This record gives sequence, structure tokens and C-alpha cells, in this order.
Amino acid sequence: MARVDGREQDQLRSVSIKTGVNPYAEGSAEIRCGNTVVLATVSVEDDVPRWMENASQGWITAEYGMLPRSTHSRMRREASGGKQSGRTVEIQRLIGRSLRQAVSLSDIPGLSFRVDCDVLAADGGTRCASITGAWVALVSAIDWCVQQGRLKSRPNMNQVAAVSLGGKDGKLLLDLCYEEDSSTDFDLNLVFCGSDALVEVQGTGEKRAVGISEFPELFQLGKKGILELFQAQSQALEL
Repeated sequence: MARVDGREQDQLRSVSIKTGVNPYAEGSAEIRCGNTVVLATVSVEDDVPRWMENASQGWITAEYGMLPRSTHSRMRREASGGKQSGRTVEIQRLIGRSLRQAVSLSDIPGLSFRVDCDVLAADGGTRCASITGAWVALVSAIDWCVQQGRLKSRPNMNQVAAVSLGGKDGKLLLDLCYEEDSSTDFDLNLVFCGSDALVEVQGTGEKRAVGISEFPELFQLGKKGILELFQAQSQALEL
């Protein structure tokens, strides 16, 4: 089937990741997935949440937000309304959960890594782009800690990235843009930790239920995209 942007069914949008885009943050990355653009910054603090004070561990947490003109018409800033939307809270918790799978918290004792993901332009897949770009920013921040002597060495790290999938007219599609995401029969977000482990699976049957028999093909399609995203992350970090 022909996709709205001319891609093949199993083709990612063009992906680019740049590091060091914020001169003040301990780690930063800008990720572009097609027309979706997300800025991820990581701040390092010499403390941990109060409930962790007696634990010899560190912490990783995240916040997420969309700029007012990240969409076709201006959105109201959530701060002006006095609270975050349920969607925002759900996404930033997802980002935090995903990144906590990247490194053992016992390997970053006494440090908190606060990740901020700001959507500059939204054309579908903002949560997936946020997770993928934030992992790069997190690695950069950990390397900064090593350079500053806050960590002895870079701990073993799992690579974490996320990708969206969908079904339309009997076809499975990889990496949905907004127009596809808003019209698919069902959609799925997969967060991978390494190439063979899943952190989270989010799916919704909008127009039809997803058949159990479709899942093996969906996971293989998602894995194909994830391996390409892993390569883009590694290139950005020159690993």
C-alpha cells in the first residue's frame, strides 16, 4: 500500500540525532524523526529522592512537554492551566521507566539524572522519539560524570529505544507519522531494552481488535526499526 509520505511499510522516517546541543546541560541531544523534533536534556544532581536516602543507589526521572507551536495551531501551555494533562503525566512516566532500564541504579549511587524532553515539532511518535533521544542524552550525562570524577567509569548500559507501529487495511506499518497514527485501525508502541527484551508495550485497537497471530510479525517489524534506531544512537555517540 502507498503511505502518505511515500515510505515502504517497513521503513522508518529519516532519523538524525545530534549531541551537545545545549551548552549548559550535562547531557543533551536533539532527535529528528521525519518532521518530529524533540530536544532532550539531562541535569545531574548530587542527591536522590527522600525515600531513597538510605539506599546506595541513584535515580533517573523524566519530564515531558510540548511547546505551544509544536503543532499546526498553538496549544495552551499546561502551566497556564495549573496542571499537567493526563497524557503528559503518562508519557513522562513512560520515559522515566524506560530509561531506568538503561543502567543499574546501584551503578550511579547518590546521583539523580533529571531528563527533560521538549517537543519542538510534533508529527507523530513524540513519546518514541523522546525515549530514543533521551537515551543518548543520558549516556552523554553519564560520560560527563566520569570526566568530572563523579563516577569512576561508565557503567554497563543497556541500549533503549522505542518505535511505533500500526495496522491499516490489513497491512502493518512501521513508525507512524501523525496522519497515519490518527487513521490506523490499531496502533502499538514498543520500548526495547536491547534487541530482544521489551520494557513496555502500549497498544490500542481503535477500529478493530489486534489478532494474537499478528503479534509475532509486529514484534519482528518493531525489532527491525529498533536496530536501525540503535545504529543512529551509536553513530551520534560515536560508539
